[in-house]
Amino acid sequence: MPPADPMTDPAEDRRFMAAAIALSERGRGLSTPNPNVGCLIVRDGRVVGRGWTQKGGRPHAEAQALEQAMDRAHGATAYVTLEPCFHLSPRGPRCADLLARAGIRRAVIALRDPDPRTNGQGAAWLRDHGVAVEMGLMETQARAAMAGFVLRQTRGRPAVTLKLGLSLDGRIALPDGSSRWITGPDARAHAHLERARHDAILVGGGTLRCDAPRLDVRLPGMESRSPRRILLSRGEAPSGWGRIKRPEDIAALDRVDHLLVEGGAQTAAAFLRAGLVDRLLLYRAPILIGEGLPGIGDIGLADLAQAHGRWALADERHLGVDRLEVYAAARSA
Repeated sequence: MPPADPMTDPAEDRRFMAAAIALSERGRGLSTPNPNVGCLIVRDGRVVGRGWTQKGGRPHAEAQALEQAMDRAHGATAYVTLEPCFHLSPRGPRCADLLARAGIRRAVIALRDPDPRTNGQGAAWLRDHGVAVEMGLMETQARAAMAGFVLRQTRGRPAVTLKLGLSLDGRIALPDGSSRWITGPDARAHAHLERARHDAILVGGGTLRCDAPRLDVRLPGMESRSPRRILLSRGEAPSGWGRIKRPEDIAALDRVDHLLVEGGAQTAAAFLRAGLVDRLLLYRAPILIGEGLPGIGDIGLADLAQAHGRWALADERHLGVDRLEVYAAARSA
């Protein structure tokens, strides 16, 4: 067995787990149907292996980190954003077993796996094989980074982000529908980065007819990360597009854990009325339009009191002359 651990440093644990969570974000929008996990292997205070779940779900983050660490994993600490998988799969070995066989002496895990095939069993397997296991460090941050996977497991649907580009007075276009461009190039670049972090992107029939949007990622070097295109409509979808008739139909979208809703006002309202928006991205331009098209249609509020307490500010920043506000739904996973 590996020698006993020296006294651990909580600040160092948080630093390495934060780095593992940052790594996990690299796989968001690519790793589905598997969760976008991040893993660091640390020995004597130095990172000897790092990994994140790769495109299509394999290899897993732990396998990638262990391959990089090689024999330096023996006696090391593994920082993993999700409990290592325990279920058998024809696509690869169980990560709990890989870590135990590599001689990892301590596993710091952010989030217990909600998948019933692993839920608690991966951690138990590690403990049974002499690995010290600590669970729950930075759980909230890890859950947010893997929101799509968590919601798919707990509520049977993807995580939904609603993106709106608005004037200061809440308009998305002039009265004639002209909307290019409300926000500046920095905000638009950030919006393309958000597209790359999602499995699919959805618009309504009105936006399709008026704008004929490409809905791709136009950042240099990231064009291949353009998400699948989905239409919310009872009519036919263009070639190469998927289609759903109602917001609730997102539960049936295959291999979609993160869905970005981009337009228009009635589509935004439909998802909000259905209680299916987990995250808001509001890009505000320092302009006033006056009479124009509103960003959101009727969301079914009968009393102003019903509007309060539903959203919490999660982030805000300047993007050139524009301002981004990110809100999380109070009831979201």
